[in-house]
Amino acid sequence: MLRLALLSLFLLTFKANGSLCAQETYFSDVPLGIDWIIVPQDNPMSAAKVELGKRLFFDARLSGNGTVSCASCHDPNKGWADDRKFSPGAHGELTTRNVPSVVNVGLHRTFFWDGRAASLEEQALVPLTNPAEMDIELGELENRLRQIDGYRSQFQAIFADGVTAQNVAKCLAAFQRTLVAGETAYDRFRGGHANALAGEIGRGSGIFFGKANCGNCHIAKVYTDHKLHNIGTGLDDTEQDRELAGQTGKAADGGKFRTPLLRDLALTAPYFHDGSKTTLEEVVDFYNEGGGKNPHLDPHIVPLKLTPEEKKALVTFLREGLRSNVYPQIEKPRLPK
Repeated sequence: MLRLALLSLFLLTFKANGSLCAQETYFSDVPLGIDWIIVPQDNPMSAAKVELGKRLFFDARLSGNGTVSCASCHDPNKGWADDRKFSPGAHGELTTRNVPSVVNVGLHRTFFWDGRAASLEEQALVPLTNPAEMDIELGELENRLRQIDGYRSQFQAIFADGVTAQNVAKCLAAFQRTLVAGETAYDRFRGGHANALAGEIGRGSGIFFGKANCGNCHIAKVYTDHKLHNIGTGLDDTEQDRELAGQTGKAADGGKFRTPLLRDLALTAPYFHDGSKTTLEEVVDFYNEGGGKNPHLDPHIVPLKLTPEEKKALVTFLREGLRSNVYPQIEKPRLPK
């Protein structure tokens, strides 16, 4: 069962202008390596809200035809992601991007591969209304949930205005913020356990932050720089994804996707926004060759000239050194009739 900590912790979060401010939240019992979870001031955490969000996350009635839930693509048994390149929505149509894991999603500052959502609350409603995903109108969603006694009473106990689409989003976001994982070998090393990176894991760590320069974008501890980069993925697609350029209209933003988190990477194959790499070995080979050549390739992406032994050690670090000892395991909730 997932543990929900109910004690307070001083937390850093972000104002609309991007500056830091202090806030209280209920997170305190988090794994080593996870120091902060962003919680917006208009959606404070509560155990009741998290429990309701968990039920909604697993309930296929949140899709228009009642066939898929959030957990259909973000499957707890598949690293809270999907092991397919693309995932089918409510009507069997495949998504156009690989499903990312929602573990440690509370560490993110932007959401979706192109960073178009600024919060988990904003993100939550997009898959619900997307015709290729869950395909439900928000008014229909609200009416459907109001007709379910268990949901109606839960919403009324938490929110003064009861069932609304925005409150659905708040509950889904609150639940996902509790899906935290950490205490990897590298977290323990940073925590003062010098022998945590012994052997090949240690050699791979040295390559990750040294010769391979992975740490330029996958910054230590959070393993992301919260930015979007062009590494040359998806260039062979005849209907190439417009990525960040689709949001900004700038040609130079073509090919840019958000830097993903890396903890428990071994659980979430295939990799990249297009699911084009099926193994960590393929990922390392891609970077070793200098990514996918294109006019807007990020300057950090250059041939690495790793030896076979160095590549093997780097994969070992990614697979074993970033594997969490504390990982969200939950029982599927009982849904109201």
